[in-house]
Amino acid sequence: MLNVVPVALGARSYDVRIGTGLIDAMGREIGPLLQRRKVAVVTDETVASEHLMRLAKSLESEGIAMTALALPPGEGTKGWAQFTRCVEWLLEQKIERRDVVVAFGGGVVGDLVGFAAAVLRRGVRFVQIPTTLLAQVDSSVGGKTGINTGQGKNLVGAFHQPSLVLADIGVLATLPRRDLLSGYGEVVKYGLLGDSGFFDWLEKHGPQVVGGDASAQLHAVTRSVEMKAGIVSRDETEEGERALLNLGHTFCHALEKATGYSDRLLHGEGVAIGCALAFELSQRLGLCSQEAPSRVRAHLKAMGMKTDIADIPGDLPDAEALLRLMGQDKKVVDGRLRFILARDIGAAFVAEDVPPDTVRAVLTQALSGRQ
Repeated sequence: MLNVVPVALGARSYDVRIGTGLIDAMGREIGPLLQRRKVAVVTDETVASEHLMRLAKSLESEGIAMTALALPPGEGTKGWAQFTRCVEWLLEQKIERRDVVVAFGGGVVGDLVGFAAAVLRRGVRFVQIPTTLLAQVDSSVGGKTGINTGQGKNLVGAFHQPSLVLADIGVLATLPRRDLLSGYGEVVKYGLLGDSGFFDWLEKHGPQVVGGDASAQLHAVTRSVEMKAGIVSRDETEEGERALLNLGHTFCHALEKATGYSDRLLHGEGVAIGCALAFELSQRLGLCSQEAPSRVRAHLKAMGMKTDIADIPGDLPDAEALLRLMGQDKKVVDGRLRFILARDIGAAFVAEDVPPDTVRAVLTQALSGRQ
């Protein structure tokens, strides 16, 4: 089983290869990119313990030398301290502009290592090997790289496209169910933003996707990547259509900041809650029927996912404070909140000037469910 999705960006085009056993084929897959038979791999400690030896064996079988750095797992790694550590380590490995850096892990590793590759020697090539469902369907594709700061999520970064993405769905079997459900939050986003037929399919087959069915996972990952690749090829640097990929993210990023980027709220969980809130906001603004947000929440609940702010453990700030956190979001334009809203499932659009009072009302109602 192997599907190949091209990301058409002219001279920066690359393939996303999706299938099983791709880690074991890494040496053969990356070989054509190398001018020197060596690579530097950056991963996290969890992925290293599970899969790094397989990767090393595959590279060795093709005569490719490997050095590796394992960072601590978790969203807290995606900041200045570990970014600096990564860049310094790559310099110590004497990585040259013609070499290839490998990001081997989930979205945190992919974003951080991609940013390091973007700035190292003013840009070196890198390959993404995403090991989580969330990274396979979203963060590994499209060239967005970056780190979090005290002011917010992904506020420092660069657009830097990978040279190749290898999405081995076989590694999904090693993920905890919560991580699979988090990734599913990004999968369902694609149906909600632009493919109602895919959402219909997910309503029927979502349990198989998170239950480990390889055929269902292959279809879900492939369709998600196809949608993202198409959007990225038309709008690489988010001047227009690519903003649709941020459905649910304005709410999500504020909630992630409010929970300290901790395991209280995983990114995909925040996306799922954010999508539900975006549809609720759309309905309040008279853009879609009440049936649409009800259907979104019903599917997320059927999957056993977080669907409401009330599902987040611990204390949260009030609606006004969450609104202020949204003001730090990258999608703010001229001080005005910009949201991705929807006229129906599969019909999202960019709303440039959403009334803060309506957003405040949605947040206030959502927070009241915690009492």
